[in-house]
Amino acid sequence: MSGTAAGESAIDVRGLHKRFGKKHVVKDLTLRVGRGEIFGFLGPNGSGKTTTIRMMCGLLTPDSGSGTCLGFDLLKQREQIKRRVGYMTQRFSFWEDLSIRENLDFVARVYEMPQRRQVVEQALDGLGLTARAGQLAGTLSGGWKQRVALAACMLHQPALLLLDEPTAGVDPKARRDFWDELHHLAAGGISVLVSTHYMDEAERCHKLAYIFNGVLLAQGSAAEIVAAQRLHTWVVSGGDPAALGAALQGRPGVEQTTLFGSVLHVTGRDTKALEETLRRETAGTGVRIAPAEVTLEDVFIHLMNRPAAGENPA
Repeated sequence: MSGTAAGESAIDVRGLHKRFGKKHVVKDLTLRVGRGEIFGFLGPNGSGKTTTIRMMCGLLTPDSGSGTCLGFDLLKQREQIKRRVGYMTQRFSFWEDLSIRENLDFVARVYEMPQRRQVVEQALDGLGLTARAGQLAGTLSGGWKQRVALAACMLHQPALLLLDEPTAGVDPKARRDFWDELHHLAAGGISVLVSTHYMDEAERCHKLAYIFNGVLLAQGSAAEIVAAQRLHTWVVSGGDPAALGAALQGRPGVEQTTLFGSVLHVTGRDTKALEETLRRETAGTGVRIAPAEVTLEDVFIHLMNRPAAGENPA
């Protein structure tokens, strides 16, 4: 049902702005998602992720900017976009006193789908729901509710899925299963834009974008985003990592300190100054220091702190 030709982007938008009253929620956003690509959309709560997703699927009109979704104009062809996109909200609404099959049948009727029963049965089978088809939705666990929500999004065979924090509050096994299904769908040519707070999920995406205060700060593969920031991280273990983290604030080479359980990540761009500071501050204390691979989480914390310090994002 896609309007895209082979080789076109699923999403290609430029200079999007959106305001609600005096609040500038999305600022000059440019984003491209390839066909069959899983694109991770990251950022803290209130950063503009949901507003951006709602603009992509035709539910909100940008104040300015341009672009296409599935080959259709984002400003002029919103109805065509809505018919071809599957949108899964943060809280998918079920009729708890209806069964899984009855919920899906209701959604199929809303879409006025021909051969409705066949479509519902295919969706049940495709997502492993057939054995539970008669179970009331209100009795399902979070992981099974998530699977039903995905089935509902897929009923009309969309070419693009827009998923807004679909795994929030779901147990780790259900999250892994869900992501396995996303990769299966992407391998079949379906494009996916998914917002998430989980770093392990971010690392499973083909490409990523990070938004903060409505501004897109980074975009690319995980490796490209990490490399672009030119950061260096050292891991400090032993002693009192919280106290050491506080003592290191503002020292030469130290741009951020982050506690991860019982170890401290110390990060900066000047690797020589950073190492010298750490060796000086930990000498004779028994604290262990070692260089470590920079993680996505190190990078995203760094990106969050830069605008707050008045820097221009890279």
